[in-house]
Amino acid sequence: MSGEAITLGAGAARLEISRHGAEARVWRVGEVELLWPGDPAIWNEISPILYPVVGWTRDGARVNGQHYPLRLHGFARNRVFGLEAVGKDWARLTLRDDEETRALYPFAFELAIEYRLADMALTIAIEVANPGDAAGPYACGLHPGFRWPFAGGARAGAVARFAKPESAEVPVMAPGGLISRQRRRIPMENGVLALGDPLFAGDALCFLSPASRSLRFEQTDGSAIEMDFAGFDHAALWMRPGAPFLCLEAWTGYSDPEGFTGDLFEKPSMRLLQPGARATHMATYRYFAA
Repeated sequence: MSGEAITLGAGAARLEISRHGAEARVWRVGEVELLWPGDPAIWNEISPILYPVVGWTRDGARVNGQHYPLRLHGFARNRVFGLEAVGKDWARLTLRDDEETRALYPFAFELAIEYRLADMALTIAIEVANPGDAAGPYACGLHPGFRWPFAGGARAGAVARFAKPESAEVPVMAPGGLISRQRRRIPMENGVLALGDPLFAGDALCFLSPASRSLRFEQTDGSAIEMDFAGFDHAALWMRPGAPFLCLEAWTGYSDPEGFTGDLFEKPSMRLLQPGARATHMATYRYFAA
């Protein structure tokens, strides 16, 4: 049943996963709720899986001269996954192409999402396989929203601390969610970014091909959520100004550039999976108590 929750446990940690979108809905460590609960008036998702594109396509996707209405972040988050296997602290959910997906994305695929829970950490793997007879382009990503503040900390004074120094400029988001050639400055100093609502007035902060492979969302009391995104090329931070969450996102691709007219094979940062090939992209989220 699509509404049936899958519950995993590891020590004091609990994880609840919905088969709809293979979405993690609750991650709790003891009494600390880490994922935001969702709010239809603000953002009705919690931790969507992004596939077979990340971000926006410019007026849909084009493949071999045909137009496909492939929209923001693809369709995986709106599909019901099968439960392939489950253990006490892990689960594997799967989605395969069908007539509905081929009307949006004309490629054969097998998509598996695997969750592994530990006392203070959650590892999520996206596995993509191509069972077809033609190469297929794809991108995938993780988009979990965490409570801000969390664990009883304060909202003010929070930072994103990158493992390495990063540029103090990020792309401007053009109308339609596309990537502009323009850049805007952000308060990044030596890999530390001061967080606040005004920072997100221009939409997401996209860190394309950053030097860092991990970042920490830290509060002033020392509590933190760390994202290790070694299996992905890009990272992003996103929230709606005034809303009580912050998304720590790991991506293999990103939105079309402004003015892009190419097809899905030419979309920047898409991966190309050959027939019979398989690829895995993994990230780990760790909670650090104050």
